[in-house]
Amino acid sequence: MAAEGENVTGEREKSDDQLSDSKSGASFTLEALLLIKEAQQQHGLRHGDYQRYRSYCSRRIRRIRKSLHFPQGGKHRVTPKKVTPELLTDSRYIQLPLFCAERCWSHAMQLKAEANTEPRKKFHMMSRLKKSVQYADELLALCESPKCDARTKLECQAYNFWIYGSLRFELQEWEKAMELFTKAKTIYEKLAGAFTEEQQTVYQQRVDEIAPNLRYCAYNIGDESALLDLQKMRVAAGGDQLSSKLDDLLSQTREKQTATLSEVTWRGRTVQVKVETVRLFLLSMTDAEKELEAADTTESKVSIYETILKQCIEAQQALRDSLQEDLVFKAAIRGQPVEGKISNQHYLYSYLTYLRLKVAIERNLLLIENLRQYLPDQQVEEGRKITKPQDLVRLYDIIIQNLGEIPNLHGVEEDPTINEETSVRVRGYKAFRLFYIARAYASAKKWKEAIALYQRTLDYAKDALDGYKKLKSKDPQYQAEGTRLEELRGEVNGMMYSCHANSILDATPAGQQPPTANTTVNRKPLQERLDDYVEDKTLVGKKPFVAPFPPDFEPIPCRPLFFDLALNHVDFPSLDDKLEQTQKKAGAGGGLTGLVKGWLWGGGDKK
Repeated sequence: MAAEGENVTGEREKSDDQLSDSKSGASFTLEALLLIKEAQQQHGLRHGDYQRYRSYCSRRIRRIRKSLHFPQGGKHRVTPKKVTPELLTDSRYIQLPLFCAERCWSHAMQLKAEANTEPRKKFHMMSRLKKSVQYADELLALCESPKCDARTKLECQAYNFWIYGSLRFELQEWEKAMELFTKAKTIYEKLAGAFTEEQQTVYQQRVDEIAPNLRYCAYNIGDESALLDLQKMRVAAGGDQLSSKLDDLLSQTREKQTATLSEVTWRGRTVQVKVETVRLFLLSMTDAEKELEAADTTESKVSIYETILKQCIEAQQALRDSLQEDLVFKAAIRGQPVEGKISNQHYLYSYLTYLRLKVAIERNLLLIENLRQYLPDQQVEEGRKITKPQDLVRLYDIIIQNLGEIPNLHGVEEDPTINEETSVRVRGYKAFRLFYIARAYASAKKWKEAIALYQRTLDYAKDALDGYKKLKSKDPQYQAEGTRLEELRGEVNGMMYSCHANSILDATPAGQQPPTANTTVNRKPLQERLDDYVEDKTLVGKKPFVAPFPPDFEPIPCRPLFFDLALNHVDFPSLDDKLEQTQKKAGAGGGLTGLVKGWLWGGGDKK
């Protein structure tokens, strides 16, 4: 990306070089705002990286000096040289003070961001801003030369007013800053109306950047309506780069109101708010509700939620630092059980955690409502990514996890009301989670699993609706969740019937499908027309019609059965004579063994 940016910048520099080849009597033109905006977008400021942009400005200045053969001394000594109107023979000379001022300004903005944790850097920031003003004066003096055209003079005047206004703004000289910003805004508005649409966009962006500073100066002078204007600008900014600047201005405005907020009440317990950052966050929560009501787009609302979460985390960290001496709090942070009543500041930390979880849940619900518009069964715009049911399942998992953390907050463990409310809401969101899991199974044609999950969804929805009816709280949010559960039950019933019908269709064997006219009715299978030549392109396809399958049933003769009916009435002949003959043969054949047997045991037959 850096190499690509260098190539684009190189092309821009080549176009500037072409201006230097003009005749000596021609005037020079410098599109100052367009030039620095392109450089800022390509070299770090799109992501707020002021250090990267400052390094680019240094490289750009060095390249310009080298190409113009205008060095600042030799290898061992620096000899500063100022660009004077007499030296103005090339348009690139005008770029030198411009990028020197940009380098000092970006360094000042970097130090301003770092001054939040290191206050000493604020003094260095002011010196850098004053240095950028000096370079802006050199730029303005250079452009007063008759060699520069009217557009260049207007651009440099507007840039000079803007840099001066930024310095007065940081010095909190509100009236002077407002006057300078107004002059810069007027010039840029006139320039925006005099050029093409692409150039108008750049000038209008600068006007939009100046407007919040003007309203903030008006607020500090005494205009109370300026705060409302800043809030409207923040809502309209959405997720743009301007939103971070507006957040800084709104936080500075609320710092003046923190003295009025000294305590907060939650769940019947009132605690003192001693940390300044926590006061600032609680004030911003009140204003955020109004901003969310005024916001029209999902992007604007999500941006506001992200800002609230960021401020909440900062407030928690500040309060946590102030509780380092609280042994019970340190034990609770390590996961050890807490017994007895906790301190007021510890309870305030639990309240901030509750607000963070609540805001995260509301943001995820907003994302879910936005993603539901792009499910496969909805009419999705061309080029828009279709939402998968698994994406919604993940968001519902996060919501259920956040709700599960609320009853475990220190100071409310034994509160039956919050436990009951959280339990009911968890069951309700589990019903939604199961519903989209079932849709994921249905999209994979796993009908049995989908039907079982739909039935489970109905059970959770019924259980949650019964719980909502028993709640004593009349919070509109709970009523809205109950209404969505009622709608979910009706939708689930339709989905179950659809899955049941699809499961029956998929269970039908392929051979039982009703034949189509083109394949089976109007033509015979290949087996029955072997002697006829007919061109049939389906025979070389994936499903050739060779023979009917399964084959038709054909009648065949039954196998005969025989029954022996005379067997029970047949008399068999007597075999007694055969038995007597067998016994005689056995007695006569005794031999010597039979003689000895008869002599020893008496022989003869015993009757």
